[in-house]
Amino acid sequence: MDDQVEIGTRNIKMALRRLRSFARDGAATELDLSGTINSTARNAGLLDIKMMPERHNTVKVLILFDIGGSMDYHVEICEKLFSAVRSEFKHLEFFYFHNFIYERLWKNNIRRHVDTVLTWDVLHTYSPDYKLIFVGDATMGPYEISYPGGSVEHWNEESGSVWLNRVLDVYNHSIWLNPVPHDYWDRTPTIKEVKRIMRNRMYPLTLEGLDQGMRELSH
Repeated sequence: MDDQVEIGTRNIKMALRRLRSFARDGAATELDLSGTINSTARNAGLLDIKMMPERHNTVKVLILFDIGGSMDYHVEICEKLFSAVRSEFKHLEFFYFHNFIYERLWKNNIRRHVDTVLTWDVLHTYSPDYKLIFVGDATMGPYEISYPGGSVEHWNEESGSVWLNRVLDVYNHSIWLNPVPHDYWDRTPTIKEVKRIMRNRMYPLTLEGLDQGMRELSH
């Protein structure tokens, strides 16, 4: 099959299913077929229905989306990814950033200048067992990564690279999904730099890239 085919919500879901760990919890609401058969056989053929809790995906995912600017060209594929992730993972948290991660994130892009969350608070709220996924084109000015005050929207006292390393120190299982075609990566210095900081855990937002990324997060 062509792993470069245009991806949609359905085949994104199929790729994401590599990152699953099921457990049964809650009320017994699902028929336990094998348990019912065994119990009925032991009960001289009298029907003895057994129920069990529904299976839930217990993997916890924290996903951070780059939004605005050059990412406007990738809105459609990011919407499909978000839709698929929301349906596949019960334990999901998401935030937005613009170009690069600094000291604040947000949930509502329209109110990003007045309604934000401290990145420190995110690091202290969501435990290190979360699987972290960045989604962004990593295409910006080099100063936005490397220097204090490099942000194009506000004064950041610490460089973006400091914050990205800080986040990676908390979440050992983390990847970066990049919607820019892989052939362009070596031509874009900031993509190469983000990939370096991510310890090469950057993958293209294709079916093959998703498959590789889920394998990495499953380790």
